[in-house]
Amino acid sequence: MDAKQIMVQAEKYREEMIKFMRDMIKIPSESRDEGKVIQRIKEEMELVGFDEIKIDEMGNILGRVGNGKHVIAMDAHIDTVGIGDLKEWDYDPYEGKIENDVIFGRGASDQEGGMVGMVYAAKVIKDLGLEGDYTLWVTGTVNEEDCDGQCWEYILKEKVIEPEVVVITEPTNLNIYRGHRGRMEIAVSTYGRACHGSAPERGVNAIFMMAKIANEVELLNDRLKDDAFLGKGTVTVSYIDCETPSLCAVPNKSYIHLDRRLTDGETKESAVAEVEDAVRKAGFEIGNEVGQAFVEILQYDEPSYTGFAYPVEKYYPTWVLAPEHRACKSAVDSFKAVLGTEPVVDKWTFSTNGVSTMGLMGVPTIGFGPANEIYAHTVLDQVPIDHLVKACAFYAAFPTTYVNTKE
Repeated sequence: MDAKQIMVQAEKYREEMIKFMRDMIKIPSESRDEGKVIQRIKEEMELVGFDEIKIDEMGNILGRVGNGKHVIAMDAHIDTVGIGDLKEWDYDPYEGKIENDVIFGRGASDQEGGMVGMVYAAKVIKDLGLEGDYTLWVTGTVNEEDCDGQCWEYILKEKVIEPEVVVITEPTNLNIYRGHRGRMEIAVSTYGRACHGSAPERGVNAIFMMAKIANEVELLNDRLKDDAFLGKGTVTVSYIDCETPSLCAVPNKSYIHLDRRLTDGETKESAVAEVEDAVRKAGFEIGNEVGQAFVEILQYDEPSYTGFAYPVEKYYPTWVLAPEHRACKSAVDSFKAVLGTEPVVDKWTFSTNGVSTMGLMGVPTIGFGPANEIYAHTVLDQVPIDHLVKACAFYAAFPTTYVNTKE
């Protein structure tokens, strides 16, 4: 494998990658509405000559190159978040504006740029005859922004494909990432008794109950586990609501939504137990009777754009790949070969589909992607054009490097 030739060949497709990137940005593709961008990806896969292209029942697109023993998957989720308030944007978020060799628009960083690099890596592999004892699956997955990992829980549990290693192409700023904190979504409900607001002593105010619990939840941050690599576990209240007969009444129920980030060594059982302990410290018993509070892990059961529902628990496990693992060594060697420098090996701040590939299902997973995660979900969503070319070269080199790397 001539690494320099790989970079030269990737560079030849710079203009094609720019067009493909801009075309995807121009197609709004929020979670559960990805059908049109999936079809656009299918067109590009056909153009570059994938050996097989299929769209599964959930609506994920999978393109195959080769038919060797080692099954390698590279993944980009191709759904995006919304644009929020259009007034905050200095340009059309669906234009794909180019300025100073950077492409701007919703999905540029998070994370359609990874798809561009992967598709043209397949072209480079075919151009240079780099097929070997591997089968490469390039996947464009859906629903990640709504429920990270759901797509891969389905792919792996239903055996759509069975990879031995997965490369996540979420933005890493062209660094190599080998893990991130997990997360989970926890609901706490308090049960009071409604009465007329003119005589609150006749009832039990569910909001007053919740205020005490929320204070105790905040204090959990002082004692959650820390990890030298991944950092500290955290919890925050991200939403609050109540039920009340009227605005002249004492509320009978209150609800908070907790965003819990899990560091290495924390589990869903330990996280739930900590919240239940906070409830007790606030002075309430666990239950769903008047004067009690109930703690539960939430579920996701919304159908994909195809109408297919695959209910999952909103628990997204922490994962860390050891630096000496074959996948990590292969990523480092691929980086050095095509980019000519030593890579930074680090971790993501946010969560990715790795929560399912490795966190839940134990498939070794490594990360490398174009763009910087600091622009994800912002009005500055962007990807440097050079990143697309360099990511393409990395993805073209990785399969051969992986096959030739010893366990």
